[in-house]
Amino acid sequence: MNLKKEIPFKWRVQNSGEYGATCVAYIDSRDVQNVLDEEAGPTNWQVTFQEIKGVLFCSIGIKDENGAYVWKTDCGTESNVEKQKGEASDAFKRAAVMWSVGRFLYSKKVVKLPTKERNGKYYPYSVNKKKFIYDKEEISAWCEQLSKVNHEENKK
Repeated sequence: MNLKKEIPFKWRVQNSGEYGATCVAYIDSRDVQNVLDEEAGPTNWQVTFQEIKGVLFCSIGIKDENGAYVWKTDCGTESNVEKQKGEASDAFKRAAVMWSVGRFLYSKKVVKLPTKERNGKYYPYSVNKKKFIYDKEEISAWCEQLSKVNHEENKK
């Protein structure tokens, strides 16, 4: 079972301000589900959620060679959009990291995008294209490109 493998990922803006937008690599919870299905088998893993002292914890159990479940757990935090769903998704992905799924993301360096102010808020801004970039897919592609450039520069 290879739960450590690198899988396709995207980039998202983590925060944005006067000095730029900080972008981080991420995977979707469905990507985690696909890895668990492929590597453990769709009937050989399960998930549970439990609230402890107001914090949502997720546990992922994977069957071992004797048919017993081994469990690993972590908690999540609310997201800015759809708080409960975001918290459950975050807890699930963090529990998966305990199994090594998506752990490779932590070796990815943060990418910084330029920003420009609009109506009191700062948004990613492409100086070359002379426009604000709002589309998530376009931001992800831009970050991926910058990540590769930064990686090549670090090799020199």
